[in-house]
Amino acid sequence: SGAATINLTTGDTLTVRDSLYALLLKSACEVANGLAEKVSGTQAAFAERMNQRAVELGCTGTHFENASGLNGASHYTTARDMALIANAAVSNDTIRTILQTRTYQLPASKKRGAITITNGNKMINPANTQYYEGIQGGKTGYTSKAGNTLVEVADINGHRLVAVVMKSKSKHYDDVKLLFDYGKELIRASAG
Repeated sequence: SGAATINLTTGDTLTVRDSLYALLLKSACEVANGLAEKVSGTQAAFAERMNQRAVELGCTGTHFENASGLNGASHYTTARDMALIANAAVSNDTIRTILQTRTYQLPASKKRGAITITNGNKMINPANTQYYEGIQGGKTGYTSKAGNTLVEVADINGHRLVAVVMKSKSKHYDDVKLLFDYGKELIRASAG
């Protein structure tokens, strides 16, 4: 209930590429579940793969219960771990390209015609007041337990910075900007 969706129904098909766009731009939970089942057979098996990959990345405070990120009794993470995961994600050219895409056309499904989806990340759109120069990619999120969340990766003067804000009450973009501005100051101070 309340999960983001692109209105797919049983029997609809998407390419993996279209699925990644729907997942990363629209947070489409049914797409996350479908990808998990396609890759690992079940959502639980995919969550275990996610947990294994998190450990490989150095995460120490994360346990995934599902692919969508929705609330779960044993589904949790830390800001540090999200930074490690985001850094790895943005290092992948395909994922970085998708995260920087502002709009994408999805094909028709059984319930609806073709649709254009828009990236919910306000920091990548120069026309938005939340835009921040140098953003390499990021992901917005919201659940009742996590509040507003925002993970962003930026290239600032040749330095990769990662900012993570969790449990925000609608100030997540402002807080990420402040973190990146602080990072800029540290970069300037160390260069001087």
